[in-house]
Amino acid sequence: MLFGRKKVNNFNDEVLPEEEFHDPGVSNNTYGVDLGTCNIKIYNTQSDKIMVQKNIIAVANRKRMIAYGDDAYEMFEKAPANIKVSNPIGNGVIADIRNMELLLKSFLLDMQRGSLHPADFYIAVPTDVTEVERRAFYDLVKDAGVKARRIMAVEKPIADGLGLGIDVKNSQGVLVVDVGYDTTEISILSLGGIVLSRLIKIGGHVFDTSIVNAVRREYNLVIGMKTAEAVRISFNDLSNNGGIATIYGRDIVTGLPMERTLTHDFVSSSLKENFRTIVDNVKVILERTPPELSADIYRHGMFLTGGACQEEGLAEALQSEVRLEVNMADSPVNTVALGLSQVVKKTQYRSLAYTIEGLGK
Repeated sequence: MLFGRKKVNNFNDEVLPEEEFHDPGVSNNTYGVDLGTCNIKIYNTQSDKIMVQKNIIAVANRKRMIAYGDDAYEMFEKAPANIKVSNPIGNGVIADIRNMELLLKSFLLDMQRGSLHPADFYIAVPTDVTEVERRAFYDLVKDAGVKARRIMAVEKPIADGLGLGIDVKNSQGVLVVDVGYDTTEISILSLGGIVLSRLIKIGGHVFDTSIVNAVRREYNLVIGMKTAEAVRISFNDLSNNGGIATIYGRDIVTGLPMERTLTHDFVSSSLKENFRTIVDNVKVILERTPPELSADIYRHGMFLTGGACQEEGLAEALQSEVRLEVNMADSPVNTVALGLSQVVKKTQYRSLAYTIEGLGK
């Protein structure tokens, strides 16, 4: 028997009482920022409006910005060799932080009429990213020279839920499918947190690529991504135009400009494989969902949002294959920004935001 040895408590395993949340409040000048690959959405408390612009920049001779936002998008696939038109965001994360800093500052200067004022920032962050990628969202705002007083992060699926009008802090299970430009994020939400999440690299950009490849294979015609996107966006109106869309491109054989018409069935068939990938991944998430949350999801159905969720046939494919009611967002492009506005305006949701300062240090 050993004497004189003291019992050591393992405080790491000790369950502590719930800490009381102290709301830090928000300033009169607060922004909610959703950095999408295709569009950037910024909510401003002063105007109570959401600015939506193309998240794209045009740089001449590698050092001088000549256009940004919607103006730069007009130059996409049309610029000479000395002008680079690019998206600083790729696959939901920051790929070019310097250009993204320049873009963010330019947009905020436009919103504040040329003069920056100290402000708080709430930024939406994808769930399935590394700590380094998550830290980059903080560094972006801190180093952009936008006079940030406080930088808070909100998980993107949580903001999606709030933007859809769901009280994410209750114990009801919610399935949210956000189909973006580069990625689709499938999430199960409950009690203000994310139970399961899956990020797949399928979105509007892949849809456009499928249309480009199908046209090349069927008609020996090369078209641009902007043309494919225009066809995809007008996809819902094709039935109103006799089920036909006119496109222009370059013939592979002759090298001359050509005109072709695409039918409704042709465009639909070119996207079916992408829809199948999304459906299969939704099934994977549902197979891993706890049974009580599955019961909630069966009662309420799934919620479909994101800029590329409006493709004709996607909601129908999900409903027929997963056998759940599909609830479409009223404003799918702005859902995350609307959710950030709820975090900013309503005290009960303020605790859903957290600081990411210090991650990766």
